[in-house]
Amino acid sequence: MGGGIKEFDIATTEKRLVVQELENMSDPETGRILTGSWVWDSSVLLSDWMATSQRQNDEFDLQGKTVLEFGAGMGIPGMTAALLGASHVVLTDVRSLIPGLQNNVDINSLGDRVKVGELVWGSEDSWSSLIRDIPELAHRIDLVLMSDVFYDITNMPEIGRTLRWIVKGDLKTRVWCATEIRQWTSQCLYELMKEGFNVIELTNRRLDSPPNLISSCSSLMDGDCDENQPSFAVFQIVPRLNDV
Repeated sequence: MGGGIKEFDIATTEKRLVVQELENMSDPETGRILTGSWVWDSSVLLSDWMATSQRQNDEFDLQGKTVLEFGAGMGIPGMTAALLGASHVVLTDVRSLIPGLQNNVDINSLGDRVKVGELVWGSEDSWSSLIRDIPELAHRIDLVLMSDVFYDITNMPEIGRTLRWIVKGDLKTRVWCATEIRQWTSQCLYELMKEGFNVIELTNRRLDSPPNLISSCSSLMDGDCDENQPSFAVFQIVPRLNDV
């Protein structure tokens, strides 16, 4: 399969994840490099933030929960959720990345709790096929995880539609997203808000920065971030009932 091996300690625990990055992976139709082939810092941030929140007795307990990771790439946040007690985790991405995701699940011996499946953003047929193949998703999904999916403004309508199908108007379903703050991130978030969601920045609950990460900008939505210095944020995405 190629690619390097990386290891990550799960914050506040004695547990560790091992992932194998993919080498020279590209979309077979467009030829574009698949960015989910390697580890992104925001996925590590989301993993550490979740683990820290659980240790601090956060009001959302992962024990026994059903979790879906959206655009999973290497699957670090979703597998972290499994290590923190989630009973059913589904890692989703485009078809070309599924073998790599399954390999990472197998490396970490999480096959009893973690499944992988294809999910094409904005495709109702793809979503219907996924819940048909993985019946656990037909019931309520307690938590949706995303990291670094806010990179292309044109994807926001597809992401919004897919989130509506997943959440199904249930305000008890949490949606957490970590992202690196780039010059187009605010516009992506505003486009997502147009699709019927509110965006809550959770930076007041940030953890100490993991290696190679810098604490998130506290005023992203005002566009006041320093573009010359990388920064990250964790958001909660909340559906507006009248729009879902």
